[in-house]
Amino acid sequence: MAFDHRKYIAFEPVRKTNRRWPDRVIERTPQWCAVDLRDGNQALVKPMTVAQKQRLFELLVKLGFKEIEIGFPAASQPDFDFCRKLIEEHRIPDDVKIQVLTQARPELIARTYEALEGAKKAIVHVYNSTSTVQREQVFGLDRAGIRDIAVKGAEVVKAHASERPDTEWTFQYSPESFTGTELDFAAEVIDAVNDVWRPDQGQPVVINLPATVEMATPNVFADQIEWICDRVKYREHISISVHTHNDRGCAVAAAELAVMAGADRVEGTLMGNGERTGNMDLVTMAMNLYSQGVDPLLDLSGMAEISDVVEACTEIATHPRHPYAGELVFTAFSGSHQDAIRKCLALRKQDDDPWQVAYLPIDPRDLGRRYEEVVRINSQSGKGGVAYILERDYNISLPRWLQIEFSKVVQREAETGGGEIDSLTIHRLFERRYLKVNPAWELKSYDLHRDEAGVHAQLSYGEEGRLEQLEGRGLGAVEAVSAALEQTRGIRIAVEAYDEFALGEGTDANALACIRLQVNGEPRSAAALAEDTTSATLQALLSAVGHSVIQNGSRAYAEELAPSVDA
Repeated sequence: MAFDHRKYIAFEPVRKTNRRWPDRVIERTPQWCAVDLRDGNQALVKPMTVAQKQRLFELLVKLGFKEIEIGFPAASQPDFDFCRKLIEEHRIPDDVKIQVLTQARPELIARTYEALEGAKKAIVHVYNSTSTVQREQVFGLDRAGIRDIAVKGAEVVKAHASERPDTEWTFQYSPESFTGTELDFAAEVIDAVNDVWRPDQGQPVVINLPATVEMATPNVFADQIEWICDRVKYREHISISVHTHNDRGCAVAAAELAVMAGADRVEGTLMGNGERTGNMDLVTMAMNLYSQGVDPLLDLSGMAEISDVVEACTEIATHPRHPYAGELVFTAFSGSHQDAIRKCLALRKQDDDPWQVAYLPIDPRDLGRRYEEVVRINSQSGKGGVAYILERDYNISLPRWLQIEFSKVVQREAETGGGEIDSLTIHRLFERRYLKVNPAWELKSYDLHRDEAGVHAQLSYGEEGRLEQLEGRGLGAVEAVSAALEQTRGIRIAVEAYDEFALGEGTDANALACIRLQVNGEPRSAAALAEDTTSATLQALLSAVGHSVIQNGSRAYAEELAPSVDA
């Protein structure tokens, strides 16, 4: 078989018995560095144009990123030109550092500094590969040879910076493929670089530890980070950064555990775009912190704009299930989920109350989303979702018995169509099934008098010119009118349930009444909207009886016709 697991070797875990990171909680946001314009861009089928890069850069600034990697100017003329454009057109805010990448080669470092000429603040990010596989199979060098490349690169970076004292320089070193590098050797190379840069003497230094390829579970990466933090020189003077990739689908988890293990800084891209399966998703990690009550120091409230800009610049569509940003991530189709969401939202009193809503990890409104998007109806939905739609969009509150009954009507419609049912269709179904009044059963007037014997009701209904008159007595208005209908129509009426609701302001009707009857042993339900609860209740009663009379009449008429049709 071509599919053969025996060709792979399990990753060797870190032999560590004094782990501290599992007991830690992230209580403070790490430094963020967005690498969309470099790492993200180089992974695109069609690299971004200057206009797209500028639009994405402006979005990153707007969101609050203070460190932004803008390219690899020594390897790409478009990246060089874009760097110059930002500097010469004064597009970089004073509190933002641009970062550029370069290999640890003297000529490329020199070209990098040309691109950065005149920048107020800049991070020069230099790297060379240190992993066992790259040493042995790509470069054919031993440990000393790889360490020398890093040291010489550090020396050249420092020399060029000293010639440009007007810029506030930060040096960054990455032992590329850190996760595939022996830890003792990684620490040896990092120490050698820092011996050149001397962060203890005031030079700002970032040591970036990339999972260039994700090779193990996130806990192993955390062990590697904690190991390095415990052993490298100058630890209190340097910023430890991580740059995780998503080959195993765990880039966010690895970055979060790395912060627990001591990392100070995280590199990634908006929405996780990057080589192969992508980079660490900055939006997801920042929102994960936000959901735990930690300020991410980024403004992600305009999630729709973020998605729109990233899609326009990368030409990659956002998956509808993308964490926090996807169209469907706050949507509930399941009936039990919808019911729980509706009940939890109804109990919320103040917007600043702690967020505790079933099935919603955060308040969608925080990201510019609407509650209208939360509950959507298909064949999997139940009474809670249908009731929520009517309450939210039409100010119609249904009693529980009618929620159950009407949800079955909606479900049948969804099963017939095979897809989602929108709010307007739900309202039309409710109107057609319960609210629509047959002209022959339309309430025209009523007069109720209460005395010691109960209620005396007089009522007229029907079409103009063909009005029916009713008169009856009962303990209440419904009983009185039901008695009159029984007498005039020769039917039996048993009221199973009826509910009245006052409606809010801004509607033509002020009351809704819902009623369920047994008419000659058959269930009939109806609802009515009117200016007052009494009118609504009496109209609902007439409509429910009318449904039965009309249906039975149609059935009898069909039976009368049947013999002649057969003949």
